[in-house]
Amino acid sequence: MLPTLADIRASIAQLEDRHRRNGVVLSGRILHVCHSLPVTCTLHVDKDTSSSSSSKWKLGPRYGHAAMISGIRSLSATHEQIIVGWTGDIESTEGEKKEVGELTEEHKSELNEILFKGDKEDDVHEAHDEDHHHTGYVAVWMPSPVAHGYYDGYCKQILWPLFHYLLWQDVATEYASADSHYPHYEAANSAFARRIAEIYQPGDLIWVHDYHLLLLPNLIRELLPDAVVGLFVHTPFPSSEVFRCLPRRKEILDGMLGANLICFQNYSYTRHFVSTCIRVCGYESHLNGRGIENPSSSHVTAVSYCPVGIDAERVARDVLRPGIKPKFDALKTLYQGKKIIVGRDKLDVVKGVLQKLRAFEKMLQMYPEWVGRVVMIQVTSPSLADSPKLERQVSELVAHINGTYGSLDFIPCHHYHQTLKKDEFYALLSVADLAVITPLRDGMNTTSMEFVIAQERTKRSPSVLSELMGVMGSGFSSPGSSTQGALWVNPWDLHTVASAMHRALLMPEAEKAIRHTYLHDVVTTRTSHMWANVLTEMLLQQMSPSVHGVPGKKGIPYLDIARLRKWYDAASTLAPSPSISHQPVRPRAKPTRLFFFDYDGTLAPIVKVPSAAVPSEQALNALNNLCKDERNLVYIISGRDADFLDQHLGSVGTADGGRGLGFSAEHGGFVKEPRNGTDASPSPWRNFTSKLDMSWMSEVYEVFRYYTERTTGSHIEVKKSSITWHYRGADPEWGQFQCRQCQDLLENNVAHKRPIEVLVGKKNLEVRPIAVNKGEIVKRLVYKHPEVEFIFCAGDDKTDEDMFRALRQFTERSSLSPETPETENSNSSGKVEFIMEAPLSVTLVDDGDEEEQASQSSHHNTSSDPKYPPMKIHLAPEAVFTVAVGHSSKRTLASWHVTSPAEVVGAVEGLLGMTNFEEAFSQREV
Repeated sequence: MLPTLADIRASIAQLEDRHRRNGVVLSGRILHVCHSLPVTCTLHVDKDTSSSSSSKWKLGPRYGHAAMISGIRSLSATHEQIIVGWTGDIESTEGEKKEVGELTEEHKSELNEILFKGDKEDDVHEAHDEDHHHTGYVAVWMPSPVAHGYYDGYCKQILWPLFHYLLWQDVATEYASADSHYPHYEAANSAFARRIAEIYQPGDLIWVHDYHLLLLPNLIRELLPDAVVGLFVHTPFPSSEVFRCLPRRKEILDGMLGANLICFQNYSYTRHFVSTCIRVCGYESHLNGRGIENPSSSHVTAVSYCPVGIDAERVARDVLRPGIKPKFDALKTLYQGKKIIVGRDKLDVVKGVLQKLRAFEKMLQMYPEWVGRVVMIQVTSPSLADSPKLERQVSELVAHINGTYGSLDFIPCHHYHQTLKKDEFYALLSVADLAVITPLRDGMNTTSMEFVIAQERTKRSPSVLSELMGVMGSGFSSPGSSTQGALWVNPWDLHTVASAMHRALLMPEAEKAIRHTYLHDVVTTRTSHMWANVLTEMLLQQMSPSVHGVPGKKGIPYLDIARLRKWYDAASTLAPSPSISHQPVRPRAKPTRLFFFDYDGTLAPIVKVPSAAVPSEQALNALNNLCKDERNLVYIISGRDADFLDQHLGSVGTADGGRGLGFSAEHGGFVKEPRNGTDASPSPWRNFTSKLDMSWMSEVYEVFRYYTERTTGSHIEVKKSSITWHYRGADPEWGQFQCRQCQDLLENNVAHKRPIEVLVGKKNLEVRPIAVNKGEIVKRLVYKHPEVEFIFCAGDDKTDEDMFRALRQFTERSSLSPETPETENSNSSGKVEFIMEAPLSVTLVDDGDEEEQASQSSHHNTSSDPKYPPMKIHLAPEAVFTVAVGHSSKRTLASWHVTSPAEVVGAVEGLLGMTNFEEAFSQREV
């Protein structure tokens, strides 16, 4: 059973109440951003005086987008509404259009005031109940060349054809450039963004509507980082191969991905959008294809669908208008004894009028018994872009049908190229025996829904609908049933359309009633009011994303640089004796701060060519300064090989005999200690796999080779400690499918018999020994340096989660020593005593290593302790900072986040006081 409108509103109220209890600011306002305001603006000027005070503004209704506007207005029952849009061309009583530059500031101020008063102050629309909230309008002022270049140019000549599977050269009469109007489109979207920034209040919900404003979500995100933005696309969204033709495809997609949520009319459009982001721009999908991450902003945009309905209650009232009955009777008398087929479309190429007329002709040819017994009344309203060629083709085809199958007393096809008045329109829908609506591509055709309402009190006639229109996925057909809903056809298949019309005209009354009842239930429950309220609910849900799989849990906070600096500065004294047994004081200063950095995606941005990911001067400078302090021990723990790390980072921090960096290469397979400070020679690389059984590599290599042969664009990377299959160059969807198949094969047939694990990375699949990973390296280094008082660990991908997992034992209370109560384990500085057992990376790798045993003997009394005794570590849980690079809703074990590698470097600079990042970071804190 579908939820009712009351259920949705109750759910919205519960969501808002929960948000407010959790400290989320909600203003109670919803900003709807549309191309144009739902009112026209006319300036009445008194010709007897030139005084500006003699002018008066008059608002009138703007026709079109009735379903969207009625849905927006329904939200006034629970929220204050503001509709933001272009004023349209300003008309004047002098019969001329007024340019924006011709209006005085007083004119604009007067109109702004009248518009903001909105519905309650003018008689343009039906009055609301007294307890409804205010709905006002906010004008966006644009010069006429920008407004028309953006709308009539880029929107109508480029985007609208593309979204309906036409390229601009297919609809233009002359040579058309896909970029000639793009500057106007950019300028218009920027004007909208600035206007929204002027009126925005914290806690506002923002909904951007349709393809006219696809750049706007990201522009709002730049101006208002904390705003909650939704984007609803009312048109179809084409497949990736069609969208790929657009020269500005990346700019458009990035603009859309600035939204928290993008909604389409049906599920197929969401699939096309996700596929386009993956195939055209190489972006990653999340949440099983229900979200897309834009790498430039590390922001995940949810993708969903919610079909627009009609205002069923208003249409039901309209069909009872007193002016309809006389026109209904006149049509019934005029076509007495004949079946009436009705079609009403704009005269656009994509509306399929020509194909419909040819199908009607085909029906008369296939079923000659209908000649003289059926008429088609086709109404075509003028489109925004008139096509004389199409109008001529339609007229010629109508004349041909009438000349072939008509007679002196019978005309089978009646074509009216005009805009019908409301009474005429509903009378025509009510009298029809069949509606044929077969566009070649359409977003959401409301005529098909209005026909159902109009037929409720008359014939309950069936519909023949195109399967290429948006309502196909809106419940208009009952899955698995051939006797419910509309008759669906391919508008290009004339034989099928003709057969469907014949079947519908002969349909038994019982079947008509069943089909009509089903459609009527759909139309009256999935209304525009329901659509608007569901959108509000969905956007509110985006304010509390799921983290770690827990719905409603807030996202991880942005890194607090002030808190980071506080604990960094506090870690300046030597820790107590680390071992359970007596330990002599070391002759040299011990590091009390540990830093662990991943490389790719953390210190350097991810690039398509791995060799191009070289550290920036800013990053090198920050690392050099970090290594200057003897209390800092800095490790780069990366999946890169040893040669790369030595080449690009080997000399960092080694000036004047400095300690320099420590390294772990190939995800923990190799480790290189920093210089000891007295010996100028670099430390050697240690192979952590030398004592491990690595015979499994040949078996895994054969599996990877099998999938490489079958996945064009993939390749194998063999390292000393691991083996990786990369598919970044393959088709994204096929590569991901093959990756899952390969993973399943390895886990079920190889991994369970060997001491290895299978890891899924970014466009790769890696197999490595269980004892070799980044987490084991982190545990080893903490065990080797028990005097640590501060830990900073940053990473961006799944392999770095091992580091975060290893450090959780120092932030979770469950890992405290069981020997003493927690209250006795803490001291006034907030430090807690942790007992750390020797990790595998010590016991397994160092076993039999004479140098390591000698080192351990110098630190422990081996006569009473085992070879690798447990360590006492005194550390404040708040002094452990695990930082994920990415969006706040990222699934991670880290406690903090930043959004880009540049901010990791910025955090280090702020920590060292190199630049004043504290203020900048506090402004971005979530």
